[in-house]
Amino acid sequence: MTQVIFPDGYKSNKDLYTTQLLIKEIKDYFQINLANNLNLKRVSAPLFVSIESGLNDNLNGHEGPVVFDVPNADKEELEIVHSLAKWKRYALKKYDFKVHEGLYTDMNAIRRCEVPDNTHSFYVDQWDWELIINKEDRNEVYLKEIVEVIYRTLKSLDEYLSTLIPDRHKLLKDQITFITTEELLQKYPEIEDATERERLAAKEYGAIFLMQIGGKLSNGQKHDNRAPDYDDWLLNGDIIVYNPVLDDQLELSSMGIRVDPHRLNEQLKLSNNLERLKYEYHRMLIEGKLPLTVGGGIGQSRLCMFFLQKAHIGEVQVSYWPDQHRKALENKGIYLL
Repeated sequence: MTQVIFPDGYKSNKDLYTTQLLIKEIKDYFQINLANNLNLKRVSAPLFVSIESGLNDNLNGHEGPVVFDVPNADKEELEIVHSLAKWKRYALKKYDFKVHEGLYTDMNAIRRCEVPDNTHSFYVDQWDWELIINKEDRNEVYLKEIVEVIYRTLKSLDEYLSTLIPDRHKLLKDQITFITTEELLQKYPEIEDATERERLAAKEYGAIFLMQIGGKLSNGQKHDNRAPDYDDWLLNGDIIVYNPVLDDQLELSSMGIRVDPHRLNEQLKLSNNLERLKYEYHRMLIEGKLPLTVGGGIGQSRLCMFFLQKAHIGEVQVSYWPDQHRKALENKGIYLL
């Protein structure tokens, strides 16, 4: 079932073709500057991986990927990627990148378990990036430095668009606020819904980096689930901004310093997923054959939706939408690509 918010009086502020032109400006400007600011080189990425490789992202742990077999390859089963969180680390080794060198790629995925709404669809497009780091970089200070670089890149894009679009108001505050999930709980102890806590903080601060996602909080609950085998739950987070058009929070990026062998073992135990150690990727990580890294994903359609202040992700993304969903939106004057 779809969940869609119709903002009162909302009308798309650009025609479809002008929207397409601005989407290209946003994507070109942001990825070039992100690559320069983080020392990243662009590479190509897979659309699907073998199940046996263990390279697919398990997301929250319960989403089932699209699976198909290949008759001409002994019916080996393949999965459409959810994201490239693990593949990137493997790729950095294959490309023989050095410390503080990294890669980024256009990641296109199908998430069949997604519930389509204003900011989600079955199709996911994002920039996946990954950077090799030293052991000494595995700390909160370094993570915050990387977040600041990304936020400055977002700020630069915000300013650039204001030179292209007449009478446009900049959306981002000068600074991003760092806050942990436990601090967020203590700030709003009466709010049970974690997403609502995010919305309140985003509205107060404008932009937050919400840290330490995956482990249990003092109330015995998790703020949100995270797969145990890519982010270190103590050194990860989401870049979340306040989105005026929907009066809501909007996650633009999920990222973090990746697990080392110790943290991988620890998080697999905590999540009862030790069976994943049978996969090639996990064995390589445990044996120290993969580099230490920091990385994340930055939503392309999310970015365009936010900076163009569109109320629905389908206004910037060509995807499948149920007929009743599309018709309901068109009745409100919201036309999907």
